[in-house]
Amino acid sequence: MARIFITGSADGLGRAAAQTLIADGHDVFLHARSRQRAADLGDLGERAAGVAVGDLASAAETREIAEQVNALGPMDAIIHNAGIYTEPVRGSTPEGHATTLAVNSLAPYLLTALIARPHRLIYLSSGLHHGGEGSLDDLDWTRRRWDAAQAYAESKLHVAALAAALARRWPDVMSNAVDPGWVRTRMGGAAAPVDLDTGQRTQTWLATSNDPAALVSGGYWHAMRRAEPAGEVKDAAFQDALLQALETLTGVAIPQAG
Repeated sequence: MARIFITGSADGLGRAAAQTLIADGHDVFLHARSRQRAADLGDLGERAAGVAVGDLASAAETREIAEQVNALGPMDAIIHNAGIYTEPVRGSTPEGHATTLAVNSLAPYLLTALIARPHRLIYLSSGLHHGGEGSLDDLDWTRRRWDAAQAYAESKLHVAALAAALARRWPDVMSNAVDPGWVRTRMGGAAAPVDLDTGQRTQTWLATSNDPAALVSGGYWHAMRRAEPAGEVKDAAFQDALLQALETLTGVAIPQAG
């Protein structure tokens, strides 16, 4: 039995992963954006080992989530599942990109830095990360004209590179990134070709399996198989530059190994 925390587990892929892991007998700790969302978890909330509440769009609330998780005790695995696609607000104003950056890039970084180190880390990326271009010059989109699709792609490049960076920095942790595919979620839409059960399999397998194929680090996965990520993901210099940029934006550093 493993202790697993899953961000964004009130619906979609996060909820599907939680349902699978609970059914397999694991202690699963959920995350909901608000107390109302936590109350709406219903039977899943009753079967879970606990629920952390907080909005990942807020740095302050993200820190509170980390405190809540640490208070629950050490985790064996954390699945950084939460992610959003945010359209611009009133054109290309800075408000249009803030939530994408906060939820998709800054929150997983902050939670990784602030939560006691688990044995396994899984970050949900996307095949769209190949279009992220790798630019770190304007990470928070203060100079560029806002592009929702590009911002999403860049954020998914960030989490894939973060997973790879941690595999290198923390050799005692198995850190991997997953592309779940185009899944039929609220974000993916009804036309998406991948069902929820298929979409959650790789991350739940990596979180708990003792299959030698799953006991690895630094991988980028799709449909239970290793896949080839964008070149930046494997580039140690890019990884280090990303960690430095995220540290500058958040004021929080990733702890060293040991």
